[in-house]
Amino acid sequence: MVDAICKELHLRQAYAEHQQIETIYFGGGTPSLVPAALLSKILDNIYHCFQVADTAEITLEANPDDIHPQALVSWRAMGVNRLSVGIQSFDQDELSWMNRAHSASQAQDCISLIKQSGFTNFSIDLIYGSPLLSDEQLSKNIAIAVDHQVPHIAAYALTVEPQTALAHFVEKGKSAATDPEKQVRQSNILMQQLEDAGYEHYEISNFAKPGFRSQHNSSYWMGKHYLGLGPGAHSFNGYSRQWNISNNNLYVQSIERGDIPAEVEMLTATQQLNEYIMTSLRTAEGLSLQKAGTWGEHQTARIMRMAEPFIKDGRVIHQSDVLILSRSGKSWADGIAAALFED
Repeated sequence: MVDAICKELHLRQAYAEHQQIETIYFGGGTPSLVPAALLSKILDNIYHCFQVADTAEITLEANPDDIHPQALVSWRAMGVNRLSVGIQSFDQDELSWMNRAHSASQAQDCISLIKQSGFTNFSIDLIYGSPLLSDEQLSKNIAIAVDHQVPHIAAYALTVEPQTALAHFVEKGKSAATDPEKQVRQSNILMQQLEDAGYEHYEISNFAKPGFRSQHNSSYWMGKHYLGLGPGAHSFNGYSRQWNISNNNLYVQSIERGDIPAEVEMLTATQQLNEYIMTSLRTAEGLSLQKAGTWGEHQTARIMRMAEPFIKDGRVIHQSDVLILSRSGKSWADGIAAALFED
């Protein structure tokens, strides 16, 4: 698979021609299980095929149970300068319910190991709104992360995906369904507690100490171009979206033939505008009416007209040229964005 990804890199050089690579992200799946030598081989090929900035943010997703001193040394040696760790919770009962391989003690121990190894830039994931998670335990999870001085926290409401074990348990009454009111309440707890601790709430699901925003994810929300490599990977160049076939064997066979196994969708002007509305509203910087006007001067007045009810009820704040979601509005982000879409 690694050889196929390296070959795809060479096949895709034209996609990012004359552009400097500012972020590299090893994620989607479990890259922390891949030997560092193989990850290094991919990174070497990236540097060979593209112009990579000296200050590039290079992130690796890792599971807590995969983090040990030698792995951390190897990742740093190959050039990784940021980790994203799927902790989810510091509560053992909740981790067991989510069928996570790591324990509550490993969740805390891995943070100590990361800091001892010299990594100063890292993120952890937390889940809220699960049936087992009380408001008190959520507050405790947040306090533990703050006490460990975690520089970046990505927090997500639990969702029940179709055709998963959790969905089956909910259907059979073996597990409680998610409670939207509880998720909104816990989202508010999360926002208040992290803001009190000095974190910037710079995107709906992301909180960072000053200077520790995820540059990779921020590029996505800003509409910058990105190239995805490997089975199921997505790419975007401003006017089209591509996604590779997900089947591993078919992916490798196609790459070996010199073919890129990707479907392409050309985005209409309306789709580009709606994507900007969706992503920009999720950020602390908000939606620029001036930028929206580049899709047609009438868009500024149209968006303001559609946003007026949300401005009146306090869910959207209108500041000069920008529309920003208020704290209450953040719980309605997707619905508000959809209301502002161009049909």
